[in-house]
Amino acid sequence: MCALVGIDPPRHRSKSMASNLETVILWRDAARIFEEEVLPYIIAEHEQDGVIDSIARHEAWNNWTDALCKDGEISDWQYENWTHPPCCG
Repeated sequence: MCALVGIDPPRHRSKSMASNLETVILWRDAARIFEEEVLPYIIAEHEQDGVIDSIARHEAWNNWTDALCKDGEISDWQYENWTHPPCCG
């Protein structure tokens, strides 16, 4: 625990490279999966008025790719360098 602010310091994990992962998801596949499986929830939650909420879409993409990285489905490089898909606006 950090004595100065009373919180635990962040845990550092080793960087993962695509070559160290059993399988990796390509950006085009990740974008398709996001659009088919994640985006409908964002639309239902944040776009009831029919107006695209690009901020919610960008945040959802960031959160989703962060989870993919932490689960070892994409490398750190992929997480840090992938752009948002067109469906994010």
